[in-house]
This record gives sequence, C-alpha cells and structure tokens, in this order.
Amino acid sequence: MAENSTADNVKEGISNIGPTLRSYLRILKLARKPTRKEFLTIAKVAAIGILAIGVVGFLFYVFMDIIPQYFIPIRR
Repeated sequence: MAENSTADNVKEGISNIGPTLRSYLRILKLARKPTRKEFLTIAKVAAIGILAIGVVGFLFYVFMDIIPQYFIPIRR
C-alpha cells in the first residue's frame, strides 16, 4: 500500500513540473535589471547591516572575554 502512495506522489510531482516552470518563467519575464541608484541603495543597506552585525558581535566578544578578566581574580 505504501508503494502505491509513493508512486502516486511521484506522478503528481512530475505532473506539477510544467505549471511550476511556467510560473517561474512569468516571474523572470517581469524581473528587470536594477538601476545604478537602486543597486547603490541596496549595497549601502547591506553594508550597514553587515557592519551592525559585526559591531554587535565585537561588543559581545568584549563583554564575554575581556571585561570579566578585570572582575574575576585569577588563581595561581
């Protein structure tokens, strides 16, 4: 019984390839190359996001690694 449902699922998946490809092609036809201004805006936003994540990661490193050394005595 499980083989039958698996075979049906495969047939159904294969029959859905055509409509799926048509929807992908429709989206690709609507897509266009961004203007220089749009590209620069997206690049700036992405750079700011990467910089913000880097700053948060560095601050987390400082708080977890460097600062505790000054408050927790080192035993020798």
